[in-house]
Amino acid sequence: MKGYHKLSRYRGESSFRSWLLAIVANETRNLHRSRDRRHGLVLRAATANPQSEVAEDAAVGTVLAGERRAALVRALRMLPVKDREVIVCRYFLDLNEDETVTMLGWPRGTVKSRTSRALAKLRGLLAVEEVARG
Repeated sequence: MKGYHKLSRYRGESSFRSWLLAIVANETRNLHRSRDRRHGLVLRAATANPQSEVAEDAAVGTVLAGERRAALVRALRMLPVKDREVIVCRYFLDLNEDETVTMLGWPRGTVKSRTSRALAKLRGLLAVEEVARG
């Protein structure tokens, strides 16, 4: 929606795709910052009342979710750019196969095969990190 609302600001200095993905990246960073602030509030509330089981469960869940999210982001950053692009389109932007084909300008078969290979690489990276942590 932000891209649609800011369409009049597109000056054509870069490709439309990169302009739109920059908006998506900025909004994603803003979302993460906002979530981090909310999680911080939950943790502070839990420490203010450590006897509360609800606060403890929420705090533990928040920490674990944050760790999983950080591990996923680290693994994504380790993927080659084209693998990262297809994962972001399919699973972060929730684009279907046709929309991903249009967005990336790749043939359908390439989107299918690259998605499959990228997911396998991502699973492998996450498994390696899990072994290293645990």
